[in-house]
Amino acid sequence: MNETRLVELDAALPRLARKIRVLEAIAWPDGIEERFLADWRAGHPRLPEVRLEPRDHYAEINALETLAGQCDEGHPAGTFLAATARSYACAGRMLGGIGTPAFSEYSSRLYQRPDHYYERQRMTPLVAARFFLDTTDALLDNRSIPATEATIPAEDFAAWMRTEVDAFFGPDQVKVVVDPDLASKAIAGATRIRLRASARFSELDKAQLLQHEAFVHVATALNGRAQPHLTSLALGSPRTTQTQEGIAMLAELLTGSIDIQRLRRVALRVVAVQQALDGADFIEVFQGFLDAGQSEEESFRSTQRVFRGADVRGGGAFTKDACYVIGMLGVHTLLRVAVRDNRPELLRQLFAGRMSAGDVVRLAPLFESGWLQQPRYVPPWAADLRRLAAALAFSAFVGRINLEVVDLERFVELEEE
Repeated sequence: MNETRLVELDAALPRLARKIRVLEAIAWPDGIEERFLADWRAGHPRLPEVRLEPRDHYAEINALETLAGQCDEGHPAGTFLAATARSYACAGRMLGGIGTPAFSEYSSRLYQRPDHYYERQRMTPLVAARFFLDTTDALLDNRSIPATEATIPAEDFAAWMRTEVDAFFGPDQVKVVVDPDLASKAIAGATRIRLRASARFSELDKAQLLQHEAFVHVATALNGRAQPHLTSLALGSPRTTQTQEGIAMLAELLTGSIDIQRLRRVALRVVAVQQALDGADFIEVFQGFLDAGQSEEESFRSTQRVFRGADVRGGGAFTKDACYVIGMLGVHTLLRVAVRDNRPELLRQLFAGRMSAGDVVRLAPLFESGWLQQPRYVPPWAADLRRLAAALAFSAFVGRINLEVVDLERFVELEEE
């Protein structure tokens, strides 16, 4: 691909992509939570009244499709730019369908559905989520695992996190701010981590949010921004969401930062997305979160995540939450295969920008030639390949053990033999 043309396309893509702001377009107005919960507590629940206007991105969609058509897809960087442009075009079409069935159709193209069947693995995200829920139900039912207490105010939590991110990225590189309008508990951009002002945080949240938001989402964005030739690697395009969230979830797991309630929340959202797609309305999905043990406030926000941009009467959903579980499994599998095939460099290059799993493999020759730079910011768990490779090698083997033929009594029998 002509170097000059590639530079031009790489510079043009972010300008077009920044106009398609998915989370901003589907954010709910203030006051809906308070009204819904007041009605619920009074014994006469009503569906939230949410009026979101479809966004007209016709001009941007055409420009993105034109850009994609101008890319040389015989070149790895050209393939990346074309796929990323088409991803944003699809997101633009999704926002044009806010409140209609088209919204969910395009959302499913971007983030998959919970019932999407992966032929080679013979599995769906929904099956994985229900496995986690069934397993954790059994553990919680025996009352041996204490509840997590969230008592740290957002301002105090932010003060702690600022110290940690300054130590990792350098002073004043990344801001940590408290946001009164944030729907999620925390969210990260390239240079800013936002925390919901009304949220209370636990000690377990410290490691979880640091690993997930700072050491993955912020780090990959900054590493992508620092690339000399392909700065579009800094973009958080919809097509990279599954891998981004997969890395972040795996980071929580490998560092011991995820707890049972966090794992359940992620799995419950996958089930809730499927319920909404199958016709459950906002109240029915909300009741499902309550029945699973979440508070009324947490249940509302979890349900709100599912119905952002979709009809609260059911039949549609914003399917992004379906990709967390399968993303974690996918990244874990990618890393295991990289170790098996003696490609340890892929473990580090995963952090060089915001990429899909396929991008990591496809762009590898550009890292080898030096055209793409190795990442500057890599979390400790991924930086030491000796320890990570050992963990993945063990995981690759232990995954071959068939637990269906083993019960606890078998250990007694083996000892007697």
